[in-house]
Amino acid sequence: MADETALLERPQPPRPPGTSPLALPLGLLKTARPRQWVKNVLVVAAPAAAGELFSRHSLTQLALVFALFTAAASAVYLINDARDADADRAHPTKCRRPVAAGQVPVTVAYTVGGLLAVLAPVAAAALCTPLTAGLLAAYVAMQLAYCVSLKHVLVVDLAVVTTGFLMRAMIGGVALGIPLSRWFLITTGFGALFMVSAKRYSEAVQMSGKAGATRALLTEYTTGYLRFVWQLAAGVAVLAYCLWAMESGGTATGGSLPWRQLSMAAFVLAVLRYAVFADRGTAGEPEDVVLRDRALAVIGLVWIAMYGLAVADW
Repeated sequence: MADETALLERPQPPRPPGTSPLALPLGLLKTARPRQWVKNVLVVAAPAAAGELFSRHSLTQLALVFALFTAAASAVYLINDARDADADRAHPTKCRRPVAAGQVPVTVAYTVGGLLAVLAPVAAAALCTPLTAGLLAAYVAMQLAYCVSLKHVLVVDLAVVTTGFLMRAMIGGVALGIPLSRWFLITTGFGALFMVSAKRYSEAVQMSGKAGATRALLTEYTTGYLRFVWQLAAGVAVLAYCLWAMESGGTATGGSLPWRQLSMAAFVLAVLRYAVFADRGTAGEPEDVVLRDRALAVIGLVWIAMYGLAVADW
């Protein structure tokens, strides 16, 4: 008995890091990239453009679509990190990712990612329209193909990431049965390509002289080519938006302002402002550029207000 008492009173060694009951759930959550979920707000783009955003049915459906798309995107991140665990361990910063660091076992990441990848389209088929489920399944399949091989193919990698953004912008309209105009698709698609190629350009500029510190494929792109892509994409996006805005001739009612045409100024200013960071090679994290630059945030709010007034036909 004395020996047992002494054993109980002996100081216990500290619990090794990463073994708390919350370590695994928190690791899975971190691997799902919560910071990237803001991209999924794009699901409201088509309903907002059509002026069908604020009905109870629309808001309920869009909240559901947002959750399902977030689950699908999280599945891709989990599977991607499981596949890249060995390579990430040799990377100076990616080695801190939960899967690479051992906080989340590779098998667990594969299992949870696989379940989410299957359940998201199945839930969409049961709770939304078949077309919504099909689009979500296509997104998952395309992103998994990207993780396996397409991210190593020149130009195709840009197209796949851009298409992922375009699918986000389309799925809200698809879920609500809203027709998607050609101008919406062109502006959104090339706007996404502008941001994606600007991100790649910034990464290429920042990795100059540091081969291997980031995406291997960047060593095959030239900064001149990536600059050409984001400049081309920005020009097409601006042109398509202006053509949409000028399609409406005059004001809807006597005395109201031509908000649609006026919104062109804010849209062009926003593109030009973002291009400043792209040109400097500091647009590697688009969400940081949008959220941290006060002038860009103000321009964005002005554009949203003008666009909203145009859609409301004030």
